[in-house]
Amino acid sequence: MDKRRSDVLKASPRMFESDLLDKLSRVHPVVPLILFIPAIAVLFALGQEGEPPLEVTAWLLGGWIFWGLTEYWLHRLVFHFEPEEGIGARLHWIIHGVHHDHPNDPMRLVMPPSVSVPLATGFWALFHWVIGGQHADLFACGFLVGYLIYDMTHYHLHHHKPKTRLGKLFYELHMRHHFQDHTSGFGVASPWWDVVFRTQLRRKPRA
Repeated sequence: MDKRRSDVLKASPRMFESDLLDKLSRVHPVVPLILFIPAIAVLFALGQEGEPPLEVTAWLLGGWIFWGLTEYWLHRLVFHFEPEEGIGARLHWIIHGVHHDHPNDPMRLVMPPSVSVPLATGFWALFHWVIGGQHADLFACGFLVGYLIYDMTHYHLHHHKPKTRLGKLFYELHMRHHFQDHTSGFGVASPWWDVVFRTQLRRKPRA
């Protein structure tokens, strides 16, 4: 890859006229860990008290699975809803278009707290409304674990070269989503949902 192309991919363009809003659009990848690991610990402590271990595991697993579905459909329906003009086009660029234009921008690879915290709070409230009680906290705990895995996986795929067989597969699929076919391959940390919903990227046979 030539230097000019590399510079474009890792560029970090200004998104807002407001200095404050533009600053809030950038976030260090360690921030989600600082914010959500304590929240996950509290939810687990509240949810598991007095519950059988098998039941605790089932609710955690359910929350993680639900995150995978949320990740897939957010990416497919919201992030890749692409109006051609007007406020819709501007919103798409802010939400996800800038990432496809500059996918190696190191400060825009994890979700900023201005978005992740309200979303997490909203989902937690939803789980308490639908499920209720300690089970809702366990479900939210598994959901947030899935979110953290997603954010860290996304950063890793753009800034490191995975060494494991699974990591290399995830890397190949996500890079092909960016540079070959952005209408497929929506699962970043859970690409199996692309198989379920028939949006998987076909791997090229090795020579």
